[in-house]
Amino acid sequence: MKLSGKEKVSYGLGAVGKDMVYMLSASYILYYYQDILGVKAYIMGIILLAARVFDAFNDPIMGVLVAKTKTRWGKFRPWLFVGTILNAVVLYFMFAAPPTLDGAGMVAYAAIFYVLWGVTYTMMDIPYWSMIPAFTEGGKEREGLSTLARSCAGVGSALITILTMKCVPMLGKIGHSELTSATEIERYGFQYFSLIIAVLFVVFIGICCWNIKEKSTVNVEAPSVGQMFRTLLQNDQAMTVVITIVLINCSIYITSNLVIYFFKYDFGGANWNDSYVLFNTFGGAVQILSMMILYPLVRKVWNTEKVFYLSFISAMAGYASLLVLTFTNMSSVFLLFIPGFFIFAANGILSVLTTVFLANTVDYGELKNNRRDESVIFSMQTFVVKLASGVAALIASVCLSVFNLSDDTEAVVENVASSSVVGLRMTMTIIPIIGLLIAAVYFKKKFMLTEKKVEEISVQLKERRNA
Repeated sequence: MKLSGKEKVSYGLGAVGKDMVYMLSASYILYYYQDILGVKAYIMGIILLAARVFDAFNDPIMGVLVAKTKTRWGKFRPWLFVGTILNAVVLYFMFAAPPTLDGAGMVAYAAIFYVLWGVTYTMMDIPYWSMIPAFTEGGKEREGLSTLARSCAGVGSALITILTMKCVPMLGKIGHSELTSATEIERYGFQYFSLIIAVLFVVFIGICCWNIKEKSTVNVEAPSVGQMFRTLLQNDQAMTVVITIVLINCSIYITSNLVIYFFKYDFGGANWNDSYVLFNTFGGAVQILSMMILYPLVRKVWNTEKVFYLSFISAMAGYASLLVLTFTNMSSVFLLFIPGFFIFAANGILSVLTTVFLANTVDYGELKNNRRDESVIFSMQTFVVKLASGVAALIASVCLSVFNLSDDTEAVVENVASSSVVGLRMTMTIIPIIGLLIAAVYFKKKFMLTEKKVEEISVQLKERRNA
């Protein structure tokens, strides 16, 4: 039976809430603790990467726990709902550091809550994505749901990109009208904004859990940790996709971590925040439209592999043109819309396609290894996306430290050395180009699950199940 409209909308809402939370953490945790609270950039980079190393052990184990779960509500929804509640609570406290903390106490607080955030996010993210192969039967239905989910996730990410630095100062002023320091205003603004996002997160996932039920899955014995790692190593296509995801997301997250510093210290000016918000509004709109309109249009002309490679070319062209523009005497943020269009559009389409490709590796793994390991494979997506954000944050923090970019939020471009500005520009453009180029070459060499091959696998699996 085909998915109902209510099920599609409910699943999409879950993606909106989930990625609002993720983007708030991925894009603003470094800024919050480094620029606002004064934690050294390199220390934050170490914390963020160390948390991802911890996830290397935590995420796959979570995948095994999900696979072993059997309840009257299914294997996915209990973890999805409980993980959401816990993650929402941790998110609020992560952006509500007590004013009395400083020095080592602030570092410890940041480390503890960021690790807890990663653990609780895993609890809900793995079952969320694992549900795709579990209640779709492959082919167009799966691609359609993956596209919808990624489009809605893009909406969630874009909303955070657009709204955060517009709402944070406003909420800080409303809650503490007596404050005059921009740093203190932003500190309280992030606290109130994270509370709003946490509540919306719980509501959206609650709707998803209420309306979504597993429809098609294969009952197999839950794997041990050892079996799980063997399964991943045996599924060469899953490994190809997750490595590609790491390279793509690391490249993109480097820019998303540094773009706020570009506007603050390079593009500069007293109204840098207005330009930053305008640029993000444009970029967020492009990302949403690329997933919801542009992707379906280009799919009518080209297959998924061609669209994938064209997206790589678009992103690299965008970064190259951004680098050129930064060395001109531009003064209008509207000029940045040109490279921004190519980067944001490519980002949206790439996020859809990597999910489609990864979902297809579940069927491939079942055919090859006689196991259907949705949770195990999608635990890798959860891990690698967070790993990419950790590596990107470390690279961004090294950039901030090496090029001596100030952690004083009152500073403007005149207070920053020209060498620091050049270093920032190079880091946020050239490194992403290199990362995307490596990802495209690697994927081209290793990936074999073409649309024709996926259809063949689907037919073979149906014949095996009916035998």
